[in-house]
Amino acid sequence: MIVGVPKEIKNHEYRVGLAPAAVQEFVNCGHEVLVQTSAGASIGFTDELYVNAGAKIIQTPEEIFAKADMIVKVKEPQPNECKMLRKGQTLYTYLHLAPDPTQTKLLVESGATCIAYETVTDSRGTLPLLAPMSEVAGRMSIQAGAHYLEKAHGGSGTLLGGVPGVAPGKVLIIGGGVVGLNAAKMAMGLGADVTILDRSLNRLRELDDIFEGRLATVFSTADAIDYYSSRADLVIGAVLVPGAAAPKLLNGEHIKNMKPGSVLVDVAIDQGGCFETSRATTHQDPVYIIDDVVHYCVANMPGGVARTSTMALNNATLPFGLALANKGPKQAMLDDPHLLNGLNVHNGIVTYKAVVDALGEKLDLTYMPAAAALNC
Repeated sequence: MIVGVPKEIKNHEYRVGLAPAAVQEFVNCGHEVLVQTSAGASIGFTDELYVNAGAKIIQTPEEIFAKADMIVKVKEPQPNECKMLRKGQTLYTYLHLAPDPTQTKLLVESGATCIAYETVTDSRGTLPLLAPMSEVAGRMSIQAGAHYLEKAHGGSGTLLGGVPGVAPGKVLIIGGGVVGLNAAKMAMGLGADVTILDRSLNRLRELDDIFEGRLATVFSTADAIDYYSSRADLVIGAVLVPGAAAPKLLNGEHIKNMKPGSVLVDVAIDQGGCFETSRATTHQDPVYIIDDVVHYCVANMPGGVARTSTMALNNATLPFGLALANKGPKQAMLDDPHLLNGLNVHNGIVTYKAVVDALGEKLDLTYMPAAAALNC
């Protein structure tokens, strides 16, 4: 198989679909890998390293899309990339289709087989290809929140850890999954006063055990969200419904009732965001202020630590990527129901129901279960 790795073009996105070490794994299995020149240069992965790993350096994305059987990326394809995809070609990357009708429409029109990292599952029911970036984003969310709490950046001037004689800042984390756990680790490390809301009692028990009672675990209700958001200095939105649009858990009234200079970090922004006032921002222009509350809604947070993120992501995506290349996409997915769950679009058909549920009123979409679509 010919595997293509184009350079990412989203704003301040420095990650790359395959690091040189991952390229070598594909080459060792007999595949040809085409890497766009300078695709990883900004994080120390030079063209020379890729050549030494066995890749062929290609000058333009157009040539990569034209020649490759499978495109491996990090972020969702931008409109001009979607238009270069073709029927019979496989796209393997993050997609986040539910809040993105434009991308969904273009991928359907391309006829390509589109596999989303964020909906691939494992035997434990978790999302192994989303987890590494959730770990990164969870940890970064506290760094970003602490930074924007500084008065010079629009915040209230609160130090999360406090100092002797001054109480620490209050951090509210909505969602106790991978993002929430990692955000809590960072916030606890800084000495903040941390509360996690979640609707799973079993997960709250696990978190209580992990942190040995040093943070508050609270069952998530409308009343709890009202109470804790109004007292927080920093709120982390860490909710996830796999493949679907994120629920809006803080509305405009919640924002108005928050303390002036408090900070919201919406880690769910890739799925549309979990705050009513959220809109996607970039690393270049990461924040805006509504009702004296700083909003940080960068849609590719892990791109800020692109070298760490690329290596962590490759550790998770490589086994599935090799299966797609070694067996061919259809056979690989039919052999592995967890990889099959990653299929979102195939041959003009949407194969992930949550996407149809989210976009059915905006687009005329055809839905078919993934296995049926592959055998069509």
